[in-house]
Amino acid sequence: MRKASRLFEIIQMLRLARTPVTAAQIADALEVTPRSIYRDIAALQAMRVPIEGERGIGYILRPGFDLPPLMFSIEETEAIVLALALLARTGDEELKAAARRVNQKITGAVPEPLRKAFQSQALHAWGTIASPPPAVDLAMIRRTIRDEQKLVLDYRDELGRATERTVLPLALIYYSEHAMMVAWCELRQDIRNFRADRVEHCEPTDAYFRGEGNRLRQMWIAGWQANAVRPLEAADG
Repeated sequence: MRKASRLFEIIQMLRLARTPVTAAQIADALEVTPRSIYRDIAALQAMRVPIEGERGIGYILRPGFDLPPLMFSIEETEAIVLALALLARTGDEELKAAARRVNQKITGAVPEPLRKAFQSQALHAWGTIASPPPAVDLAMIRRTIRDEQKLVLDYRDELGRATERTVLPLALIYYSEHAMMVAWCELRQDIRNFRADRVEHCEPTDAYFRGEGNRLRQMWIAGWQANAVRPLEAADG
């Protein structure tokens, strides 16, 4: 989690807490060290966020400080509820955990009539729940897409042929059965799809393609739109 996101999460946790929250509790929730939380608290206090407390006792957010309120219509609220339910069907464990946190945050922030829409359990997403891919971390792929960082992977295509690729990850497509990574493949010198469950090994390299991601994504989108081909039907590996 990047520092800006972590600072926002700390404010949210303190805003919703009814008793002081220790640095260890915050660190455990955000999967960082207490030392990082101490630095983050100091940074927030330097930005005049009214956090009070000390090490070993815990921290609170002084009344009167809040983030801008979230205001949604009933239809917008239902759209969010259904979208979060759909995320629960993916094999991306980090996104599923993020969806649960989003639900909790919005439930605590919106007025009572909208809160009931989040808690009513009246909307559901049904069907196959994708299993996490056995050899690749989807959260890591999402980070390399954001950072425009190259990946090296061992891949076995639909015919069982094994190859090693260096790719420029561009997008992730979530289907009910699996996830698909769209990437520029240096071996094929073209955009290719890689099913996450066929990746046998995957790790970031020290090389980047910063500034190229949007151009390559536009090339990918224009290609399958022009040929009336769904992303799933594009070349595999």
